[in-house]
Amino acid sequence: MKKASNLNLRKASTAKKDEFYTQLSDIERELKNYKKKFKNKTIYCNCDDPKVSNFFHYFSYNFEKLGLKKLITTCYKNQNINLFSQNNSDKAIFLEYDGDKNNNKIPDIDEIGVKSLIGDGDFRSKESIELLKKSDIVVTNPPFSLFREYVSQLIKYKKKFIIVGHQNAIGYKEIFRLIKENKIWLGYGFNGGAAHFINRHYEDTATASDHREGMIRVSGVVWFTNIDISKRHEDLILYKKYSAKEYPKFDNYDAINVNKTSDIPIDYEGAMGVPITFLNKYSPEQFEIIDGLNRYSILDGPTLKTRGKYLSQVKGKPIYIRIIIKNKKYGNRTKKN
Repeated sequence: MKKASNLNLRKASTAKKDEFYTQLSDIERELKNYKKKFKNKTIYCNCDDPKVSNFFHYFSYNFEKLGLKKLITTCYKNQNINLFSQNNSDKAIFLEYDGDKNNNKIPDIDEIGVKSLIGDGDFRSKESIELLKKSDIVVTNPPFSLFREYVSQLIKYKKKFIIVGHQNAIGYKEIFRLIKENKIWLGYGFNGGAAHFINRHYEDTATASDHREGMIRVSGVVWFTNIDISKRHEDLILYKKYSAKEYPKFDNYDAINVNKTSDIPIDYEGAMGVPITFLNKYSPEQFEIIDGLNRYSILDGPTLKTRGKYLSQVKGKPIYIRIIIKNKKYGNRTKKN
């Protein structure tokens, strides 16, 4: 199942058909943790066709409850005549919603401002950037194939965001550096680390019990954000003790390998290589992120010293991406004892 899901992801990246529309239930499950952060804010969904976007649905139907200031949505070349398209089938559009005017608690057509864009609605276009500048928080599911560029733009314009991405992006140098510097982190996540997206470009190869018509299952999807959340400040409970036998060192890097986040030893002071799923439990008060390992250092790439060596390797066996961490609280614990 995992191989099939990753194959689907690679197809999307290659074909640039990144129309993975997020389910309303997944949006509701994540965004309930940020409700107080939305008050008096302008929300921008800049990769969303309102015909199928559940982000637009969530924010428009909860506009008053969340205390929003404004909701803006841009659509990349809306090709279908629908509720908001004004029959301009080849025009990119943007919507502005300022809330319920007739007290029926429903975002009616005449309450939603629909305007055509001169360009194609791409998030990199001048028009879209101007709308971005007017916003406070960006919430969307951006194209996986353009994730680095998308996040770079958000950081450049100093925007808060909650966006869907794939955990493979953690291994991108640009993204990993932001994580290390505590400029972005993971949200609460999808159930089981996988999600079903509305997508009609690809056949869903999930098992029969997990198959959903008109949808595609992708494993390893996560929420990235730079909005502070309570889980970032919850210490991971550690109980295991270090032993050289159970925690061998990497062949070409001075750190021990830890196969499961739950197995991080409570009494080890040095560097440890942990799975990328560690970031779901990461607290910057408890741990320091030092580097990331794939074949080479994620931050430094190949150097004269490391070229030709496989850094993420134990006893001759390559291991999937590892995050190198240190326990900040170990020294404090030993001093108290």
